[in-house]
Amino acid sequence: EPEYVRYLQREGIVVHGLRHPNIVRAMGLDPYAEIPYLVMELVKGPSLRQVVNEHPKGVPIDIAVVILRGILNALVTAHTNNVLHRDLKPGNIMLHLGDRPLAEVAQTDVKVSDFGLGVCSPETLQSIAQSASIDREDRLVGTMAYMAPELRDGRQKADPRTDLYSVGIILFELLTGERPPGAELPSTLRAEVPPALDDLFRRLYARYERRYEGAQAVLDDLDRRLRPQEAVVVPPPPPPQASATRARRRSCPGCGHVVEQHDQFCTQCGRQLVPQVRRCASCDAFPGPDDIYCIFCGSNLA
Repeated sequence: EPEYVRYLQREGIVVHGLRHPNIVRAMGLDPYAEIPYLVMELVKGPSLRQVVNEHPKGVPIDIAVVILRGILNALVTAHTNNVLHRDLKPGNIMLHLGDRPLAEVAQTDVKVSDFGLGVCSPETLQSIAQSASIDREDRLVGTMAYMAPELRDGRQKADPRTDLYSVGIILFELLTGERPPGAELPSTLRAEVPPALDDLFRRLYARYERRYEGAQAVLDDLDRRLRPQEAVVVPPPPPPQASATRARRRSCPGCGHVVEQHDQFCTQCGRQLVPQVRRCASCDAFPGPDDIYCIFCGSNLA
């Protein structure tokens, strides 16, 4: 395919220069051979897609964090070298486990592949059919289910933040076994997910201007949020006083959990808290009461 060969010439050389334990290495490249080829590092293990399919309720949380760190470290190196992935999804992430169980996965076992190349192994051939064009710069590149909304509607060109949106969806899948169904947080589907990972997902999956600026910022935030807190002796708190913050909160009539005044659902038990739920007509997400545009698909809510 001439289009693929041209793409191999342009992108293969760039990826060939990337050196990182979490990136599948390009070992050899010859787009001018009788049969153009790209030789990649052999990864003995499943793709993340296989792992997610085998864990329909989500992988163990500590395993999800290990895999997330590996993906983010790969992106730090790629973005530092001005290489965007543009098609991050579980089918493009491999785990070099060999015969070891998933419980023994290490951060260096995580291997991100297919930096815009489209094909790395026979296993990913089917996923390429789900991807958009792999040819010209002015055409979409990526899989729609993992593509940032600003790319889908042409409002923004690809940059590190668009890769991070895909990471948010992958994190949700690791924790719950499914892609985000709307505005729900991972803990909505899996109660044991810690608030730190909920917050991380919220910023990865947010609208462009609210998203993390780079993969290193995500790693720094992850380290800060998951670092064990040192014991600090503090005086007892003063008696509670009425405040504006308390006035903006209420209790769920179902489980008694404290929720914000604008919440449409209880974040603890999932009970609907308002007579009529506000939904985005385009993507069925749950926007906030003051949002003018849907933070998930960008549609005008007026």
